[in-house]
Amino acid sequence: MPFCEICSEVLESDSDMRTHLLLSHLENEMSCPFCSLSGVSYDDLHFHICTAHKETDSQHSVVPSATGNARRSSAVTEITITSAKGTSEYSPAVRKKRVTQASSEASGHHALCLKNGATASNAGTALTQGATSREEASRTAVAAPSRTKKPLRHAPNFLGRQAQEEPSKHHKSKQQHLSSKKGHKFTCPMCTLVCADCFILQEHVELHLQDQAECEGVQKYECPLCSVTCVDSSSLQEHVELHLEYGPTASEGDSCRDLRLARKLQEEEEQKRKAEGSRQEAEDFKQLQRQFGLDNGGGYRRQMERSLERAVSQGRLTPADFHRKRVEMMESLASGMDDGRTQTTGLLAVVYEFYQREACAGTHVWLCADTDHYSTSAGDRGWGCGYRNFQMLLSSLQRMEQYNTALNTLRGSIPSIPQVQALIEAAWAEGVDPQGASHFSGRLQGTRAWIGATEIYAVLTAHQVRARIFDFHQPTGPSGTHPKLFEWVKNYFSLPSSRGSRLPPRVVKTTLPPIYLQHQGHSRSIVGVEQRRNGSMCLLLLDPGSSPAEMRKLLTQNAASASITHMRKFPGHLKHRQYQMVLVEGLLSPEEKQIRILNSKTLHAERIP
Repeated sequence: MPFCEICSEVLESDSDMRTHLLLSHLENEMSCPFCSLSGVSYDDLHFHICTAHKETDSQHSVVPSATGNARRSSAVTEITITSAKGTSEYSPAVRKKRVTQASSEASGHHALCLKNGATASNAGTALTQGATSREEASRTAVAAPSRTKKPLRHAPNFLGRQAQEEPSKHHKSKQQHLSSKKGHKFTCPMCTLVCADCFILQEHVELHLQDQAECEGVQKYECPLCSVTCVDSSSLQEHVELHLEYGPTASEGDSCRDLRLARKLQEEEEQKRKAEGSRQEAEDFKQLQRQFGLDNGGGYRRQMERSLERAVSQGRLTPADFHRKRVEMMESLASGMDDGRTQTTGLLAVVYEFYQREACAGTHVWLCADTDHYSTSAGDRGWGCGYRNFQMLLSSLQRMEQYNTALNTLRGSIPSIPQVQALIEAAWAEGVDPQGASHFSGRLQGTRAWIGATEIYAVLTAHQVRARIFDFHQPTGPSGTHPKLFEWVKNYFSLPSSRGSRLPPRVVKTTLPPIYLQHQGHSRSIVGVEQRRNGSMCLLLLDPGSSPAEMRKLLTQNAASASITHMRKFPGHLKHRQYQMVLVEGLLSPEEKQIRILNSKTLHAERIP
């Protein structure tokens, strides 16, 4: 509950306090601004000033009124405070204290009057005291302007003429306007203070504004995570640490949302990448299927028919020839035997005679047994090299008596490519090389699938022919060459002829079958090896890619030299990273065949070196 600081009376509310101040103190007490006279009515105070302070009143043009008296009382109080402290600094704290004290004294000295019947001695005493107070006020007023920051706007009559000439015309008009409101009460718009003088209220409001400006001039630190403002950096640091330690804020919530969005975008990008990878993988797989003939695009028969149709459309084949060739193809496929159109026989005999006649001194040549050459046809071009090399190998084995029993079902005939596919499927059915069978899904007939060393091994094992696979898995010479492969082939062909005591002849024709040579994308047959005087070697190869017309040139004596050159392959010509060989070494007993079938579940080639 509020209480009066003047009389210590306790009141019910602020409105009661304002009424109490107005009635009990403001209207009852008035004092002379020039002497210590107080406690008189307004009329008595007016008479006192006119008689005891007439000279001072005429000099300063004092117009005694309730408002003016309050202004003079405030000025005297302000000058007294300044003289008592012995300083003229007009700091905000002193200014605020002066205005507060002036407001309090103005509240207690609203009506200034002299009581009727005042004696001359009292007037003289008042005059003497007033002169003393006037001299002190004059000295203080002379010193004040040089030390204060600005004139006292509520006491212009006590600062000398210089202070009186400073207010502008606008300020004088405002003083006249405000002085015209006699007896009006002024309430502070920013607090509960009630003033009887507008100048006191103005000073009071200015203090409010000055305090507010000082507060606004302080540097503030805003929290980066919320809207809190701190007065110093240490408080801001503690506040942010609380954010990080206790619970998420709005900013952290935004960060979490951004993180979830980033993860979502990353997941979508990952799914898109996986989908693109799956699509590319499927496309590559289809391309590999087409390349290796596993795209259900038809086999030997279908490719041959398309080739004949293109020949007719291009004018290279008449419709009559088309039907004739198609009938011949159907008859060959029905019999299961090769039609022999791509076969070239008698090559090894011609090669042997060539080296006997043309070989240089110091050159040694080792040749395999007689072997026929089989070229790829229009029906298997691009994928039939493995089948054609098997036909070459089979043509050599059929000439050897030891293999007649094993190959009695194929005696005297070479199977066609579709029939070779059927033989490989039959070998898979017996259990040979189950991994290879699963790679082709157990089916070769009607496809253009490539075959390799393992399929040749499977069909030979199924017919009780002993076969071995050798793997030259990496280069053994400079620039990716395989000199050890050449040395190994030379040892294979030359070993039987070197067992005698006599020196072997320069050209040796052995009874060994050719070697099936496989590398990435193609296969050929090794039918001999040539070693020259300086020790360099070259292999003699039969390539299914060579046309029948080209191979038949070898049969003529004039073109034999060029054909032999075409067969020669030096180490610089064989630079694939890996090579595999299928070597035939005799027959298998039924027991050995079953062991081979069981071991073929994990079929591995013999690595050299």
